[in-house]
Amino acid sequence: MKPASPVLAVAAFALSAGAALAELTLTSPAMTDGGTLPDAQVFNSFGCTGGNRSPALAWSGAPEGTKSYILTMFDPDAPTGSGWWHWTVVNIPADTTDLAEGASPAALPAGAVEGRTDFGAPGYGGACPPAGAAPHRYVFSLYAMPDTVPLDSGASGAMVGFYAGGALASATLTVTYGR
Repeated sequence: MKPASPVLAVAAFALSAGAALAELTLTSPAMTDGGTLPDAQVFNSFGCTGGNRSPALAWSGAPEGTKSYILTMFDPDAPTGSGWWHWTVVNIPADTTDLAEGASPAALPAGAVEGRTDFGAPGYGGACPPAGAAPHRYVFSLYAMPDTVPLDSGASGAMVGFYAGGALASATLTVTYGR
């Protein structure tokens, strides 16, 4: 057997290194990491007057073996002692790479399940920090999962977070909002 050409060996190494460097990323056409949450994604109650629509999100760079995704929105600054879960979605199919604005609840991909938020029901609940408080951080996290998870619409954010701990990879997008 003839040895591989050095050029082919270098090319193969470069391709494999590029694949290893692929990284799960999470973006939004309406928000940038470190930016401000748009009014369309702000809650429409508790003194807030936003659109309460889930944001458009897109992702790429899923690792090999991804079978589903978990998506969460969490406010670590809520004055509760344990933060505030604004949105959880489990079992987003692996071939999904984006969600349109307002996808919650009716336009999610087949098989995706929204969990119970700290508002008390499944579905997206927008930002609404206390008036006069420093702006809160809203962390959107995407988790590439090796399988689907056995959760339904009654699952708490903490339970979703527990399962997300088994992710193959994760990505975050953090924005702020205050009033």
